[in-house]
Amino acid sequence: MTLSASATQPHPSSTTTPTNLAAFIWSVADLLRGDFKQSQYGRIILPFTLLRRLECVLEASKDAVVAEAQNISAMNLNEEAEAKFLLRKTDGLAFYNTSPMTLAKMGQSDIEANLSHYIQSFSKDAREIFEHFRFEEFVGYLNDANLLYKVVQKFQNVDLSPEAVSNHEMGLVFEELIRRFAESSNETAGEHFTPRDIVRLTTSLVFMEDDEALSKDGIIRTIYDPTAGTGGFLSSGMEYVLELNPNAVMRAFGQELNPESYAICKADMLIKGQEVSRIKLGNTLSNDQLPNESFDYMLSNPPFGVDWKKISGEIKDEHEQKGFDGRFGPGTPRVSDGSLLFLLHLISKMRPVQSHSQNSESDAPTNDTAITGSRIGIILNGSPLFTGGAGSGESEIRRYILESDLLEAIIALPTDMFYNTGIATYVWILTNHKAPERKGKVQLIDGTNLYSKMRKSLGSKRNEMSDTDIRTITRTFGDFEVVDARELDKPADVKSNRGRQSATPKTETAKTFASKIFATHEFGYRRVTIERPLRLSAQMSAAAIASLRYAERTYDVVMPALYEKFGEQWTEETYGEFGDLTSDIQVEARAMIKADFSELKEKQIKEVLSPKLWREQLAIMTAAQTLQQAIGTQQFDDYNQFDALFKQALKDTGLNLSAKEKKQILNAITWKNPEAQRVIKKSAKAANPLYGAFEVTDSNGKTKIVEFECDSDLRDYENIPLDPSVSTRELIESYFTREVQPHVADAWIDGGKRDASDDEIGIVGYEIPFNRHFYVYEPPRPLSEIDADLDKVSQDIMALLSEVHS
Repeated sequence: MTLSASATQPHPSSTTTPTNLAAFIWSVADLLRGDFKQSQYGRIILPFTLLRRLECVLEASKDAVVAEAQNISAMNLNEEAEAKFLLRKTDGLAFYNTSPMTLAKMGQSDIEANLSHYIQSFSKDAREIFEHFRFEEFVGYLNDANLLYKVVQKFQNVDLSPEAVSNHEMGLVFEELIRRFAESSNETAGEHFTPRDIVRLTTSLVFMEDDEALSKDGIIRTIYDPTAGTGGFLSSGMEYVLELNPNAVMRAFGQELNPESYAICKADMLIKGQEVSRIKLGNTLSNDQLPNESFDYMLSNPPFGVDWKKISGEIKDEHEQKGFDGRFGPGTPRVSDGSLLFLLHLISKMRPVQSHSQNSESDAPTNDTAITGSRIGIILNGSPLFTGGAGSGESEIRRYILESDLLEAIIALPTDMFYNTGIATYVWILTNHKAPERKGKVQLIDGTNLYSKMRKSLGSKRNEMSDTDIRTITRTFGDFEVVDARELDKPADVKSNRGRQSATPKTETAKTFASKIFATHEFGYRRVTIERPLRLSAQMSAAAIASLRYAERTYDVVMPALYEKFGEQWTEETYGEFGDLTSDIQVEARAMIKADFSELKEKQIKEVLSPKLWREQLAIMTAAQTLQQAIGTQQFDDYNQFDALFKQALKDTGLNLSAKEKKQILNAITWKNPEAQRVIKKSAKAANPLYGAFEVTDSNGKTKIVEFECDSDLRDYENIPLDPSVSTRELIESYFTREVQPHVADAWIDGGKRDASDDEIGIVGYEIPFNRHFYVYEPPRPLSEIDADLDKVSQDIMALLSEVHS
């Protein structure tokens, strides 16, 4: 950074880093302290920095633009027509300012009006940037506080010209300013931008597969970020391609939710000569402002673990009404995390695989005949890898991605890489035009140890990836080879030396790097339901029948308590009565319920204090006593035999019980008993024990084929790995006979639970257990070492105690 000779601040050297430059600019906050809240500093400093940057960029062509504006002023042109004349004088820039004023020329008098006029003299796109910062509002506040002139003086001396500060460095300056703004206002900086080391890695992974195609003449490519932030991904992507091929044409598209981030992104694209109408403001998921567009390259760092409850109506409507014609056809994840919605959104924007000249939006002739689809790089947390079982929205999304062969690679990043979170994160690389050797394959790269500690943490960001670390990952990705875990030349993390140290310190695990390649089906499985028979015993005992005096579930605790306290007061005529609301018994009963059963709602209290419920239960108990006289009190360990007696007793006694009443009686007098006989559900035509049709011999020695009732408490699920080399039935049956039947002989496969897509037995699920694939077993410490530590601790304790006693 350089300063003009009139500057009163110290002159930083020409080697000032973007971080130091940002710190110097942020020192304006010293002027604001006391008159403005900390949360307002950024709303002043950011737009003034933008203003100074735009002013410096325009400096070379300013005189020509001002002169042209004066020449055409008498023509009374509208703004659009006027812009066509003025843009010819900007030396290729996409914006201008027609005012002869600059920050340096503004005097103290009328400075608010002069600054306002200066802003209004910008071309439309540049002017709108300041509107999103509510700049004029804060200019008014500064003027009222007599600080506007001082702030303008501060900024007029900072050299932010492209010669002094490159576009890349200026991006870093803005990001550091936003980080400071976020800290001062208790926001999360990570919602606005992605650290540049992660941006470089992701950009390289997305573009490197197309290096040869991108180096040809006549290249026109599009790049898109649905969570554009300050435009870091868009800028990095364009820089990558233009370094490879300066003659390539890159068209940037994006959408951003936060107005301040949007304004900075728009300014950056304006300076780079991009058509800023392609940068949109709004919620990408609920209001896609680039519908029906498709892109060559897409990069995104969506917010981690942010719920989408507020827009769930729009998302679910699109999923249900449009299906695969919309963006969310495969499914929707749980409302608590919308990361996979952004991924589906990007996939919906993929170009079809065909000659790029056919995809080109330009009418100009092109020799760009490369066969290409789209490539995506997106940063996600660990949740999208494995959250959600078979049939869930998350699993169905993973299934769609893997079965469509879109996923190329996933790279695990080190922790503590982002400004607002230290959690584990992953870069997903997707394409609909895989190289032949990658078809049907997915590469997993464990880069969790490729980092260096930062000298000074920035929020939660304590680690950074060097260019060497990035090259290690990109080279491994490009080679598409398995890399067995190899030790890295990385220093061990510094451990705290506070507190008691172990007598035998644990050996630090070596930092390793590895890469593995899997077939896409290896992440899939079928979730098959395994049933076991219900085994019941039954006995019409007095205690079991007495429990029928009380209703089940909600009232099974409160009713016994009420009966114990008030039951003796009831006669046959007054059974279950608690009087009206003013009666002593009801007042006392309500007080008891409120004190001991506070979970009951008023509707439930009214029901439990009504004689209707009590008399219904008394009738059920009386019916059970009648059945007891007909059946007896012996225990039956064959429920099938008891069931026949029970039905006959109902017929003989003439009792007319509803299904609900029968169920309550049976629930009271039966219990599960692993030693009891299996409960028969119905007869079957053909024996098939694998699927629950068993051949049995009854007490008369007669053989028959039956199906048994299943015991929901014993129900289990088996996740059977997919194997496309065999049929689904063969896969499931061989697994069952090998892994289940030897241990549980009476189990069977529930053939009725079928997948909605292929109608085969079992629900298909997909998960990517990244950590499991790279897990390295660490044996526990030897007992001798643990004993030595315990002895050392005991000695220290005894020494301390002896000091106390002395």
